[in-house]
Amino acid sequence: MTSTTFRIGGDLGIRRLGFGAMRLPTEPGPAREASLALARRAVELGVTLIDTAHMYGWGANEELLAEALHPYADGLLITTKVGIARSASASEWSHDGRPDSLRDQVENALRRLRVERIELLQLHRIDPQVPLADQLGALRELQVQGKVGRIGLSEVTVTELGRAREFIDVASVQNRYSLLDREHEPVLAACEAAGIAFLPWRPVAGAASGAAAEVAAVAAELGATPAQVSLAWLLDRSPVILPIPGTARIAHLEENLAAAHLRLTPDHRDRLDRLAEQA
Repeated sequence: MTSTTFRIGGDLGIRRLGFGAMRLPTEPGPAREASLALARRAVELGVTLIDTAHMYGWGANEELLAEALHPYADGLLITTKVGIARSASASEWSHDGRPDSLRDQVENALRRLRVERIELLQLHRIDPQVPLADQLGALRELQVQGKVGRIGLSEVTVTELGRAREFIDVASVQNRYSLLDREHEPVLAACEAAGIAFLPWRPVAGAASGAAAEVAAVAAELGATPAQVSLAWLLDRSPVILPIPGTARIAHLEENLAAAHLRLTPDHRDRLDRLAEQA
């Protein structure tokens, strides 16, 4: 039977099917109230992993989650990401892995999330203009200071993951990956071999619209939606995969989380696995 839990870094236990908060509206008004209600509903439904980032609203998403959920329930992990800075336009961004910038973003995240320690902090992107040792060294210093519990990476190659592991213990990797997008299969394999949590973003890309006829067919046979089938496949694909589907609608949230109870038959898994050959 597929395990529903995982220990990030070997000790931080969470439920594998989490929630990505990026899509939550943060502006004042009814949309924000709906976002607060959705975050609370996610926790009510048993979510223990919520993903956010400095980049999501330039801190507004972190503040929203704190307003909705602080004081946090025991066992709830809110992971955030640093290493991206706003450019001249609010809609543009750039890498910023300078140690001072990383330290500043972490301090601001601690304040916004109303915590003294971020249990899982991920580097949103490796900055190609800053030595990797300097970027990871700054995060490692924060870890030694007790402000960061575990360190993860986002959008990395196998080579970059290997280099990073020379400087830090990598607890997680957050790369784009889904049933219909398996570009980072080698990274997943490396994470599985090392017991590193793999958080796929855009976990239901393509399948959510029923674009793949085979996914839609499997969904019909199971009385499920294509998105649920895609999430169930991810949970079945590897024990280190922790999907973080996002939404701004409670009904969609409930639908996504129900995927944890969907069981694929060997025939279904085989048919879905073969979709990679058609990509």
